[in-house]
Amino acid sequence: MEPLVRHTGLAVPIARANIDTDQIIPKQFLKRVERSGFGQYLFYDWRYLADQTPNPSFILNQEQYRGATVLIAGANFGCGSSREHAPWALHDYGFRVIIAPSFADIFFHNCFKNGMLPLVLSPSQVAALTDRCRSASLTLIVDVSALTVQDAEGTFTYRFALSPYQQDTLLHGLDDIARTLAQEEAILAYESRHG
Repeated sequence: MEPLVRHTGLAVPIARANIDTDQIIPKQFLKRVERSGFGQYLFYDWRYLADQTPNPSFILNQEQYRGATVLIAGANFGCGSSREHAPWALHDYGFRVIIAPSFADIFFHNCFKNGMLPLVLSPSQVAALTDRCRSASLTLIVDVSALTVQDAEGTFTYRFALSPYQQDTLLHGLDDIARTLAQEEAILAYESRHG
């Protein structure tokens, strides 16, 4: 997993509350177990019209937000089923940071396991970022080491919280397998004593 230390990226607002994992990645696309290839199906029912052409009114299809890597969302983002395909689709599309007032618990933890930062800010801070995104292009700088997010112009800085474990996971790009493999020597020593 790629470390996430400091990320600078264009922000896009999808200011809806309770966006569930079936909207993030609809069930008909869950036939694979690889982590890649799901970005094309992200928000599929919103991004595409019935004839499968891009929906011009959906924000990710608007030119000013092309290449966005920071998603600003409403409360309870990632609710619904616990499908890990949801963070896979977001990451494969290009998102590294998701900012919201709150996240569904399982989705929140799955983000860390997939190298993405689910960043919790207050409702008023999220509303301010959403308003800025809608009025002009907004580039955000997210520093996982310093636990700060600021705009590229330096007009504001917000602090956010992570547990030491969550911060370490992102800073070092460690998924559960990498954490286990880091203990390989101790595991082998234990097995040789108890084999």
